[in-house]
Amino acid sequence: MTKEGRKEKEIKTGVVVEALPNATFRVDVEGGEGLVFAHLSGKMRMYRIKVLVGDKVKMEMDDYDSAKGRIIQRM
Repeated sequence: MTKEGRKEKEIKTGVVVEALPNATFRVDVEGGEGLVFAHLSGKMRMYRIKVLVGDKVKMEMDDYDSAKGRIIQRM
């Protein structure tokens, strides 16, 4: 559900290349768009879903900085 006035977040897929501290990752976005700095969403932290190097993930991209994102699903 989106509220009025808010636009939909851009969803992209990629592969985790590096695991960093505090549930943050470097993700290689499909389509040759380069590396993105991404962190886990709150629900993934709450349910302790593990993401490892080599996992394919779905991300919500930041509206203001295209080099940042939030991992919302492990595929």
